[in-house]
Amino acid sequence: MVGPPKAGYVDGQAHAIALNEDGWKLRDYQRLAAEGFWHGGSGVVVLPCGAGKTLVGAAAMAHAQATTLILVTNTVAARQWRDELLKRTSLNEDEIGEYSGSKKEIRPVTIATYQVMTTRKKGVYAHLDLFDSHDWGLIIYDEVHLLPAPIFRFTADIQSRRRLGLTATLVREDGMEGEVFSLIGPKRFDVPWKEIEAQGYIAPADCVEVRVTLTDHERLTYATAEQEEKYRSCATTATKKNVVLALAKQHADDQTLIIGQYISQIDEIAADLGVPIVKGDTPIKEREELFAKFRTGELKCLVVSKVANFSIDLPEASIAIQVSGTFGSRQEEAQRLGRVLRPKADGRGARFYSVVARDTIDQDFAQNRQRFLAEQGYSYRIIDADEVLPR
Repeated sequence: MVGPPKAGYVDGQAHAIALNEDGWKLRDYQRLAAEGFWHGGSGVVVLPCGAGKTLVGAAAMAHAQATTLILVTNTVAARQWRDELLKRTSLNEDEIGEYSGSKKEIRPVTIATYQVMTTRKKGVYAHLDLFDSHDWGLIIYDEVHLLPAPIFRFTADIQSRRRLGLTATLVREDGMEGEVFSLIGPKRFDVPWKEIEAQGYIAPADCVEVRVTLTDHERLTYATAEQEEKYRSCATTATKKNVVLALAKQHADDQTLIIGQYISQIDEIAADLGVPIVKGDTPIKEREELFAKFRTGELKCLVVSKVANFSIDLPEASIAIQVSGTFGSRQEEAQRLGRVLRPKADGRGARFYSVVARDTIDQDFAQNRQRFLAEQGYSYRIIDADEVLPR
């Protein structure tokens, strides 16, 4: 019995792209991920942070041999993609364009930010002709779990194109994972984080929750705070800050990231430690310079806001200290751990600290955040802040 005909894909405009495997080779799981996507037609690949999702994208482009639109979270990520494609493929600088707040280049391979694509002026999405008027053969969605709502609404226009979603975790606290599958296609490849760690491709991680006892005054302030302010109240206390400063000083010789949600809090921490900070209003050029200094070891400690949750490649970061987060977000927990999972040149492991106020909503949120990592096989040690504070 012959079934109904299947709808095919529009091939898009042809463009020669080859992997340049000179001095390196695709890992087996990267090759399998790209092949799984290609034979399936469209879909999502789930790999841990640091496992080389960009190379899976490059391999998919080599399969497609077509013009490609790559959607990323920010301009720094766009430039990291460009650098990797120049290094790992036959593409040259004239073939890769950046379409962001600062540049509007359309080339055979165009890397655009979600933000510019969803910018609306007078009710009109001005940049969506990128979807409509160009004959893309492949569209790649980096950090696909973050797809902004407007992108969901453009689904009808791009269903005829091959679509690849890349992510470390499909968890969304709003339960909209199904929307991702509707837009991109089913999950085509997934591998447990611990399996990649066992193969030596991501660093082993020691996850430590540091429980902090608030002072009587801090507890009173927390108890009397309005419900919507309770998390900020317990997450930004001076007692927590002192623990973060003590941890940073203990790891003065390590490449350390301090990560927080509240700008006033991380501003204070950066000032007290005398180290730079990267946040939303940090200019792109300054971000790139600071990240470059951190990669080379010239800069040992860097304070970052949630802008560094995604698509930032800092391979030598071995210590992360989380002081506050987006409430109970499991996806954010996974991304933040991912900042330190790149394998280290000397083979050492990573450590991920989460500083948590005892007997508060901060502790409740921490338990939810850690659930995803527990499902991935990670365990948390719980220690008391007295163990890290100077005596």
